[in-house]
Amino acid sequence: MQEFNNTQYFKVQKENEISVREIISAVFAAMTEKGYNPVNQIVGYVMSGDPTYITNHKGARSMIMKVERDEILEELLNDYIKHNLN
Repeated sequence: MQEFNNTQYFKVQKENEISVREIISAVFAAMTEKGYNPVNQIVGYVMSGDPTYITNHKGARSMIMKVERDEILEELLNDYIKHNLN
């Protein structure tokens, strides 16, 4: 019996990962630039899951949909606690 040790590996390149913080910042900037109230719009998105609360401007809608809404809420809450309760 012949043994083969020539396993080939296939590695897929991941997209450059962007943090939740960076996504929130980019979405906030895009919403502000378009004249929306970014806080109200992001809250609407997080509460409802409806991506139409977020503008398509500068790819903001597709960016915010790359992370789960609970991850957005967790990032915002962690930041609030870090800056207000410590």
